[in-house]
Amino acid sequence: MKIDIERLNSACNLKATNEDGISILMDGSPEVGGQNKGLRPMQLLLASIGGCSSIDIISILQKQRQGLRDIKIEIEAHRQTDVTPALFSNITVHFILFGDIDENKAQKAVELSMDKYCSVARILEKTCDIKYSYEIKD
Repeated sequence: MKIDIERLNSACNLKATNEDGISILMDGSPEVGGQNKGLRPMQLLLASIGGCSSIDIISILQKQRQGLRDIKIEIEAHRQTDVTPALFSNITVHFILFGDIDENKAQKAVELSMDKYCSVARILEKTCDIKYSYEIKD
């Protein structure tokens, strides 16, 4: 795995590119000299836990032959205050599963991802409390 990061302007606007040429923009807040032209690094961590767990859940439900039509994830987090670095103190991940999905299989898929398979969750749980929930909508 390899990521290259290049600065795009004289402020904090950055572009991260992987070995396949796929890029994402990052930036800082105006308070630190950024221009809000990309996700902030801590926002990327939240996006990463959502992306990682979603890939797990999609895969698990497909193997269980469930009728998953769509998945949406809502993530909220709070950071420590008055300390540097300001780590996450807690993260809440809510999965909304769309389709004809058995309740027990949905619960198992979410639990397997968040408690066992999601590498990002495994890293973040070492420094913060992670809670998760799900709902099924047809």
